[in-house]
Amino acid sequence: MSILARRLKEARDRSGYKQIEAAKKLGISNGTLSGYERDYRDPDTDILYKMASLYDVSVDWLLGKTNNPNHKLSSRDAIIHKIATEFPDIDLMFKDMETMTAEDLQEVYDFIKFKKSQKDK
Repeated sequence: MSILARRLKEARDRSGYKQIEAAKKLGISNGTLSGYERDYRDPDTDILYKMASLYDVSVDWLLGKTNNPNHKLSSRDAIIHKIATEFPDIDLMFKDMETMTAEDLQEVYDFIKFKKSQKDK
């Protein structure tokens, strides 16, 4: 079993969520979440950031890049995290954003925030 699968389950258990509750909060099916935790499939970047936020752990910890669950995010990753958590209904292609700088991502965040505020009027 991959470190990601083990840590997803561990993080959910630590957070006190039942699988069905976490899946609902993440906007995915219980079967999909089960597949992630049983190492049958991998979450996309957007879902990975949502999981890290929900479980209050870092993406680096989930991926096994650090043993500290609360490892500080880089400024670039923090902006991606902020976009994913504050605008869960925005479906961005985060894979296309991997080459963007923190400044570029901040502009994306600011633009999304502006567009959302225009819709809310």
